[in-house]
Amino acid sequence: MRKRKQNEMSNFRIIVVDDEVGIIDSLSVVLNRGGYETVGETDPLKAIERIKHEHFDLLILDYLMFPLHGDEVVEQIRMFNKELYILLLTGHRDLAPPLETIRALDIQGYCEKSDKFDQLILLVESGIKSITMLQMIKKFQEGLNKILQAVPKIYQLQPLGSILEDILSELLPLVNSEHAFILVDDVTGPNADKKSIFKGIGRYHQDVDVFVDMLQPSLMEEIGYARLNQKIVHFDEGVILPLNNELMQSIGVIYVESLDFGNSQLDDGIKLLEIYAGQAASSLSNAFLHSMVHMKNEELNRTYDQLRNGYMDTIEALRLAVDAKDIYTRGHSDRVSYFATLIGRAMNLPQDQVELLRISGFFHDVGKIGTGDDILAKTDRLNDAEYEEVKKHPLKGAQILSAVFMFKQVVPIVQYHHERIDGLGYPHGLRGEQIPFLARIISVVDAFDAMTSDRQYRSRMDVEHAKNQLVQGRGTQFDSQVVDVFLGLLERYEDILADMAVLNIGGHDPYNLTLSEPVAEPLSAS
Repeated sequence: MRKRKQNEMSNFRIIVVDDEVGIIDSLSVVLNRGGYETVGETDPLKAIERIKHEHFDLLILDYLMFPLHGDEVVEQIRMFNKELYILLLTGHRDLAPPLETIRALDIQGYCEKSDKFDQLILLVESGIKSITMLQMIKKFQEGLNKILQAVPKIYQLQPLGSILEDILSELLPLVNSEHAFILVDDVTGPNADKKSIFKGIGRYHQDVDVFVDMLQPSLMEEIGYARLNQKIVHFDEGVILPLNNELMQSIGVIYVESLDFGNSQLDDGIKLLEIYAGQAASSLSNAFLHSMVHMKNEELNRTYDQLRNGYMDTIEALRLAVDAKDIYTRGHSDRVSYFATLIGRAMNLPQDQVELLRISGFFHDVGKIGTGDDILAKTDRLNDAEYEEVKKHPLKGAQILSAVFMFKQVVPIVQYHHERIDGLGYPHGLRGEQIPFLARIISVVDAFDAMTSDRQYRSRMDVEHAKNQLVQGRGTQFDSQVVDVFLGLLERYEDILADMAVLNIGGHDPYNLTLSEPVAEPLSAS
């Protein structure tokens, strides 16, 4: 213990300034014996210059000297050094400067000269304790500032390896060390809690195989102890800091080699490391959480894709089932989809809007799956009750499609495709601009294809007759702009039919029913 204390004391430098060489020699012997590094000066002017250019922790200063008294020496020193701890010696109490002067010059203490230095040694030891405390506070301030500067970087969401490297890089300047490593559990991989991730710096910047060979059994034991007991382990070679998450579960350790806080400040330095380790553990937990959320999102995305594909298959099966219920409407939704896409392109709508038209056309009648076969297959006109049942299919279709988010934008188009501009449509009696524009497009092409298709209760109209019906409904049943564009396209009706035949539209070939890219390029609007 005595040897350790002497080593700690030797870290402090004391300068004795007195015009009597005998006082300097006597004090130097006593202070050196106490373990302090001591130098002396008889010339106060030389002492000032030496203090200006060398580091000293404590000054023992005689008051009555030539050419400067002690208070004048202190006054000059305080102009460039505010931190030096100063003890003033006086030959007699009555010769001491006034208390106001001592306070104004920030002199920490004074005592009378004596043949025995007991009182002075006590003041020196008290001063060293104060200096140590001030140094600790300064070290903490600097360390905490460094931690505050480092925390934003280690909290950035980046690859785990980069975070580990940043933690070590930001840590070493705190302790004036060059060698460290971090071991952390891999809680994100397929073998969670079964693997550890390693990152080293300095001499530990090695491949894993080399690093493992560097781990001595004693160090491994200390690492295990630190983790199990969640305690900092300090030994001659360095310190092991456990990393614990917010649930106080061990997630790894940091090992820092050859700490350099100064022996007397080692405990305080380790406290700084403990603060930093807490921040590092939080950043790692944050990274793990982000990784796991990312993994969960990937799992959710896979699940969603499976759900989406399965649901799309189901909707397509329902659509084909509707066609199968009534051979007279078979291929109707394919043709509606194609015609609607033609109009969308002719009107220079954005591609995503054209795609919505394509998908909405495919599924606009899916709600008829809930309509009775006897109604769909009826060969004569529907009565009022039956017609009311048929009028439910837009709402039923919207409800079927609303079950998954992917059809969110399709739902209102399906729901309102039987609304009329004059407000006499169904299911809600919307009018004019209340009806979504894409639903107004579906409404026109749906009516046209219905009129030009055979029904069990009537034969199909010829194209010219159907075009006349569109003209008659222009502005009342149908959107005028949409009718005008569609009529312009129908001037090339034979070409449209030829393209549809090539693409097998109106048949039952499966389509790639994604919401991103159309599979059939409609006839150019130009």
